[in-house]
Order: sequence, then C-alpha cells, then structure tokens
Amino acid sequence: MTSRVDRRRFLTRSALVAACLAGRGPAGWARAAVAAADREAMRIQPWTEDPFYWQYKGRPVLLLGGSDQDNLFNHPDLPPDGLEAQLDLLASVGGNCVRNTMSSRDAGNVFPFARRDDGHYDLDRWNDAYWQRLDRLLALAEARDIIVQIELWDPHDYYRDIAEQGGWSRHPFNPRNNVNYTSDESGLIEEVDWSAVHDPELDHPFFQTAPAERDLALVRGYQERFVDKVLEVSFPYPNVLYCVSNESNDSLHWSDYWAAHLRRRAEEAGTEIEVGEMRFPNDPRHGDFEHLIERPELYAFLDVGQLNRPVQQRHWGNLQYLRGRLAEQPRPINNTKIYGGDEVGWTGGYRTGEECFWRNVLGGAASARFHRPPAGRGLSAPAQAHLRSARMIAERMDFFAAEPRLDLLSDRAANEAYLRCVPGRQYALYFPDGGEVRIDLSGAAGALSARWLEIPTSRWREPFRLPAEPRVPLQAPGGGHWALLILAGSD
Repeated sequence: MTSRVDRRRFLTRSALVAACLAGRGPAGWARAAVAAADREAMRIQPWTEDPFYWQYKGRPVLLLGGSDQDNLFNHPDLPPDGLEAQLDLLASVGGNCVRNTMSSRDAGNVFPFARRDDGHYDLDRWNDAYWQRLDRLLALAEARDIIVQIELWDPHDYYRDIAEQGGWSRHPFNPRNNVNYTSDESGLIEEVDWSAVHDPELDHPFFQTAPAERDLALVRGYQERFVDKVLEVSFPYPNVLYCVSNESNDSLHWSDYWAAHLRRRAEEAGTEIEVGEMRFPNDPRHGDFEHLIERPELYAFLDVGQLNRPVQQRHWGNLQYLRGRLAEQPRPINNTKIYGGDEVGWTGGYRTGEECFWRNVLGGAASARFHRPPAGRGLSAPAQAHLRSARMIAERMDFFAAEPRLDLLSDRAANEAYLRCVPGRQYALYFPDGGEVRIDLSGAAGALSARWLEIPTSRWREPFRLPAEPRVPLQAPGGGHWALLILAGSD
C-alpha cells in the first residue's frame, strides 16, 4: 500500500515551484502559487488578530485535548479500540489537539532505525514501520481537524529503562547498540543514571552535541538526520506544531540549536512552521522562561505544561504573569500536559488537574490537554465531560474577544471563582467547588440572561435573569465543578 508520505511528499512552495520549472509553464506557475498560498492560509499558526491564540484554516481555534498515550503514533492498536477510535472519541467531545512525543519506549512500539539480524541498529537505514505510523497519525488527525503537537526529544527516552524496551540501555543512539559509531568515536557514554534525569549538571553527552557545547558532529549528524525525516513526513500536513523537547532541563544551547535547525529546514523547504519549547522549571520567572520569551525569532510559542504542578490561585497567577510578560509581543501559551492523577501523589490528584484545565481555558492559554494516565485524566470519562463542557461554554460566547477579569469579582476567597468576559456583554465564570461571589455587571445596558452548566454532566440548568448592577450575588447550585454563562441582550 502506498503511504501518504509517498503521495504528498514535498508539497511545499519550493517543490511546487520546481514542478513548474520542469515544464508546466505560466499556468502551472499560477496554480502553484495559489496552492502554496492556500496551504499557508490553512495551516496552524498564531491568530493574526490575537497571537495569544492559534488559527487553523483561517479561523481562531481554542485547542482542547486529552489522550491515553503521549506517543500516539507508536500505538496503532491503542486499547480499547485503536488509535482511530480514540481520535474519533476526542473529536466527538469537542477535543481538537493531541500530544505526540517521538518516543519508542512502550511495549509494542518500534524504533525509527532498521535493526540487523545481529540485534544492532543501523542509523543509516530507516525502519519504515515507524514512519508509516507517524504519517498515519497525522493523516487521521488532519481528517478530524485535530492539531498534533510533535515533541522531538523527550529526555525520558534517553535515561532510565522504561517498560519493555525504552531507555538509554536499549536505544539505537547508544553506541553499544548500533554499528555506526563507538563510544570513543562518538563521545557518548553507554550507561546513564536515571536518578539525575532532571539535574542540569548531569553529564549526558547526547544532549550536548550542539556546536556551542561539546560539538559532537558525528552524533549530531545522525540526530539531524532523524529530525529531518520527521520534517519530511510532517511538512505536508497543515495541522502540526513542533516542540523541541519534553520538560527539558538540559542546556539552553540544546533548545536553541534545534529550534534554529527546524526553522532553517522549513525555510529551505519553502514552508512555514511554528516552533516552541517546554522547559522543566515550574516557575514562570525562572531564567529558562525568560530565555524563551526574549527569543521570538526562535520560539513562536511556549509550552508551559510544567506550570500545571502548582495549584489553585498560584496557578492562575503564573499564567497571568506570562501573559503580561508577552503583552508586547503576544504568542500562544500551550499546555500539552495538565497533570492530576490520584495514583501519582506529586500531581495533586484528579481535582488539581481538572481545576488547572479550567483556569487555563478561562485564563487565556491557547491549549489545554489532559496528560495521560496515571499522571493525568487522559481521555477518561471525566476528562471527556470537562472537554465537552469547556467547548459548550466557548461556543456560546465570543470567546476570543473576552479577557481574564478577576477584578470584576468581589467577596471572593482564593481559588473560589474565575472569570473571563467581555464587560457589558458576556461573562463566563468557573467555580472549582461551589461557592458564592459577587460580580460587577454594571457595564451592561439592561438585564442579562444567565445559565448554569453542571460540568461533570455537561448539562445546562434553566436560564434566569440578572440585573445590570455593580455587586450582583452569584451562588453555585452545589459543590463540585460549575460554570456560569451570562449573556446580554441577543448574545
């Protein structure tokens, strides 16, 4: 069977122009120009009217998601019903984004390189199954208007041994496992201590190949070959975002090198892509964040998944701090990992993740995705309800015209309620666990219509009226997660 990689490879501006030069003449040039322009208009990119958000197919989109694996492409038979069924389920509840690390660390996963009969890998030869799996995910997602955030390098793939085949001891890049270089030739080590995976002082040469560090040209060449193959497969798709790393704590030279490499390859191919990075610190005031913020020419977006570890009011404050820092040059703020699992204590439990999801949605983040189990809700039934309810709120208001406005709430305890609104017109409130606050509705011209949404069941309560007054009392119908949508006039 011919793969989509073969059918659609190189459908970029440069390839279209080359086709015209091959003899298609002026008419071919015109068609190529239109096709290239159409692709540019359709692709995922910062929204032209408010770059804090994404646009896709020319329209602003709020990215909401959840999935039961991080490396979805490498799980074609994802339980219980397969990858395609999971994407169908995600779309059916209002989800439109997934995370995809380029990992091969789970049972049933395959590596990108060919394996010889003697058990060693040849980094000069590809394992076609790996790339066909990636192509299939991107095609299935595109057909459902689902955005795929690819993360090229996940440190967890290169440290401890995970499950049946993951970890550095089994990885093809380990000089012990391939026929392309030895430890002495490459400068790589054969054993790595997992316990220090997030220690920035860890001496792991695999993440020090950039010219500004150890300048390990031999290994870097194979790393580039791998990244370029990812790009070859993914460039034709308009629904792809590129994140350099998963929660990297390695040198910023590493992040900068690969961000620049991705951008250079896109320019050479005559196409446009969006590149971001996710660093490990969970404090937005950390120097790693400042580094990304100060380099918009490299980083078109920030992934702040690690900020979903702080809870409650501090979490909201961190997001607002970042929005303030980016105010002069707005960029999307993505959350590809919203933690929260009762079985993993450091995540804070399910409620922590559910609250983080809603604070991100109303607080101005461009994406909010539940992390995979057991450290997150994944695409479980409760996650589906939160996704569905968030989409119900977003679709019934002028979501992208609204702004976070806690200043319009009074008699509010910390973490009691959160507000996003267009003052005088539309107000969306979230109550993490019931509660009672007052809201300033004095900007409206007359009475407003309000309606409670019971988030865990995605059910609307009957509408009621509210006066356009400065201190209108609001009390959630009960405990647990509630949202309230308030609309003026014919809104």
